[in-house]
Amino acid sequence: MRGILLLNGDPYTGEISDGGALVYCCDGAYKWARGRVRIDKNIGDFDSLDVLPEPPPEEIYPSEKDYTDGEIALGKLISAGADEIEIYGGGGGREDHFLGNLQLLYSAYSRGVKCTMITDRSFIFPASGKILLGKYFGKTLSVLPFGGELRIMDYMGLKYPYPPALHYGECRGISNIVQSENAFLETDGVALIIVNKGEV
Repeated sequence: MRGILLLNGDPYTGEISDGGALVYCCDGAYKWARGRVRIDKNIGDFDSLDVLPEPPPEEIYPSEKDYTDGEIALGKLISAGADEIEIYGGGGGREDHFLGNLQLLYSAYSRGVKCTMITDRSFIFPASGKILLGKYFGKTLSVLPFGGELRIMDYMGLKYPYPPALHYGECRGISNIVQSENAFLETDGVALIIVNKGEV
C-alpha cells in the first residue's frame, strides 16, 4: 500500500497524487497541505497550528516527547500497511529537522519499506544492492554513505567513475550525471541517493 507523509518543512509546491494512498499530515504541514491533498489523519502535538485541523486528530501528543511528529506518523503509516511511502515537506526549514527527516528515510528502509522524500528540487531515497537509475537520465545525482561504509561493487551509465568505497567525511559521491537509460549503481551497504530534478 502506498502512503504519503506530509511534514512541516518547506511547503511542497508541486502536485501530489493521493489516489489510492493513505495520507498522514503532521502538525504544521496542515497549513500548506489543506485543500491541496486529501488528508486521512492529522498527527502530532499541533504546537505549530492555531486551529484544530480536519479531520480532527484521534490523539494530541504532548509537545515535550521522545519522538518527533514525523517519526510517530511514519510508524503509524507502516503499522497501517504502507510499504511504499512518499514524504513531502521534509526539506528546508530548520536544518536539525531536515537531518532528522533523513533519519526517517533510514528508519523506513531498515523496516523493508521503500521511502522517498520529494522536494521542489530533488528526490532523496536510501537504497542498496543493484540500484536502477535509468529513469533519471539527464539528471545530476549524488551518492552518500548512509549508515556505514558504502562499497561500490559496479556501475554503468554514469559520467564520472566511483572509487571502490565511499566513507563518512568524504564528498566524492557528489554531482554525478546519469547518461544512459540503462544506468545503475550496485552497492554493498546503504546509499543515500539525491537526484536533482533540474536538468544538468
